[in-house]
Order: sequence, then C-alpha cells, then structure tokens
Amino acid sequence: MKTKARKIHVQQLGQMSYAECWALQEDTFAKTIAQKSALRNGTSTTPTENILYFVEHPPVITLGKSGDLAHLLITEAQLQQRGVDFHKTNRGGDITFHGPGQLVGYPILDLDHFFTDIHRYLRHLEEVIIATLAEYHIQGYRSDGETGVWLDPDTPKARKICAMGVRASRWVTMHGFALNVNTDLSYFDLIVPCGIQGKQVTSLARELGRKIPLEEVQEKLEAHFANQFEAELFPSSL
Repeated sequence: MKTKARKIHVQQLGQMSYAECWALQEDTFAKTIAQKSALRNGTSTTPTENILYFVEHPPVITLGKSGDLAHLLITEAQLQQRGVDFHKTNRGGDITFHGPGQLVGYPILDLDHFFTDIHRYLRHLEEVIIATLAEYHIQGYRSDGETGVWLDPDTPKARKICAMGVRASRWVTMHGFALNVNTDLSYFDLIVPCGIQGKQVTSLARELGRKIPLEEVQEKLEAHFANQFEAELFPSSL
C-alpha cells in the first residue's frame, strides 16, 4: 500500500442506459488520471478519489475489446427488434448481457491507494462476490483461466453467476462486475456467454428459488467490498 487513503465513495445510479453510464465512467476515469498527473507534476495537492458506481441497465449486450463477434448468435437488427442494445466496448473479456435484476458495479479506483497489481485486483473482486454469495449459503468458486465467479466449476453442472471485465490505465480502473440476482437468464441464449462454449449461467434467484431485493444484495456486497479492500465506503451523489 502506497498511501493510507482508502476511502471509496459509493454512487447509486439507479436505472441507466449502458451508453450513458459508459460516458460517465469515461469522464470520471479521465478526470482521475488527469488528477494523478497534476499530483505528479506538482500542480495540485488534491488527492484522487475512489468511486464505486452501482447501476441497473436496460437489456444490453456488450462485447469486450478482445471479444469475438461470432459469439453474438443473432444479428444486431434482430437485437433491436427485441429491444436489446448492443455495444462494442473497451473492457477486457468477451461478450456478456446486462439487464434488469442484475447488480452491476463499476469501481473507478486509483490502485496507488491499494496495490498496483491488476491480477490481484480481479481476484479481490472475485472474493467480494464469493463472500456475498456465502451470505446466501451459496459456494462460489474461481475457475482457472476464466475470470468471474462460478458454481460447481469443473463439473457438468458448471454455471457462471458473475461476469467481470475491466480496463486500467496508470493504475486507474473502470468497468467491473455484473452479478445475476433476479436476471432474466433467457437473454443469455442470444450469446455464447463470455465466449465460453458449453457452460451455463445462473442467478441468485434461480439458485434460491425466490427473488431477492437488489438493495439487500448490494448492502451485503458493499460490506464485503469494504472488508476486501480495507476501505471505508461513503454514500455520495453525482
């Protein structure tokens, strides 16, 4: 740890289109990097801030920068007919779906406040999700070579419950994780989720046989995020 500054401001965005939220992330990301530069060259003494956005998107399919368009199983025109947006994005990872009932978190962190290791960062995010699932007596796992959180990996019943994809520059992060809570999983039939053939997706609701309030899951997740990153989380507004 290079500094003791471990405060994270939590901003609840509610329902927001992917395009609008992506623009917000890019703006925050750019401002954070600019502030780091100003600190370095001595033109500012104001420390960078860490922000964790929570959002729920209308139906949208996103393709990561290294993703394969062949993993989209219908045309973009057919997606439009079904009311599903499509975006090629600059995060890592392949293809995934975001939609109502899914808890999406976008941490824009200055890792100089924590640790400068992207692989460790991803493992920390996975651990946050694993600890949150444990609150519901669900055992989450990592799967070798496959970022995210899984149930029963390395078995015929392997299914993914949380997808992840991030971008980082100058140790500032953006994009993040998408935990299926009450998500309509039928949308995943339109893609090869995360580009991984032959494996399924699941949700908290499917595993538990009941719907769970997103606010309840977010509250638990925030507590584990604070614990994992040894930080204090503060509610904030735009």
